[in-house]
Amino acid sequence: MNWRLKLFGFSLASVPSAAKCIIPAMPPLDLAKLWEEHVAHEFTTRDTEATLATMTDDAYVNHVPVMTGGYGKAALRHFYSRDFIPSMPPDTTLTPVSRTVGENQLVDEMIFSFTHTQEIPWMLPGVPPTQRRVEVPLVVIVRFRDGKLAHEHIYWDQASVLKQIGLLTDESLPVVGAESARKVLDPSWEPG
Repeated sequence: MNWRLKLFGFSLASVPSAAKCIIPAMPPLDLAKLWEEHVAHEFTTRDTEATLATMTDDAYVNHVPVMTGGYGKAALRHFYSRDFIPSMPPDTTLTPVSRTVGENQLVDEMIFSFTHTQEIPWMLPGVPPTQRRVEVPLVVIVRFRDGKLAHEHIYWDQASVLKQIGLLTDESLPVVGAESARKVLDPSWEPG
């Protein structure tokens, strides 16, 4: 008997047969392994087709602060091959902070660092290179289905990025730059 159903007072005998088609969860290590393979294809091998091979046909990517990404393999192929993989600055680094793995979902918190040496359409669409260094906390929520990535929701503080590249200069605004990344890495860090 499914323990969740039992916990809530249900018995599988009372569930209609159509509802008994429970999709099993991927083991947590498999989720992390698949996610790491996907990221390696994005950032190391820089291979669009290998990246897409880790995803469902109806997968989507949403970079929430600027709404870039795509829905479905055709849109993602265009996105990865034009806006994402070739536009990654050469000194890009991902510094892991934390990871939470559930039954069909993984959440990674990291520091995303780069020098803005080229246009980055997925993060800074239409903004020419500023040659400035950026360090920003980034969170990605990844859903898995049928042994593949089904979606990525990616969040970061766009105001912090804009401040770090010099486009947000009003000191009266409650916005910080790379200090936020330093504080995530070291909770005891205080601005000097």
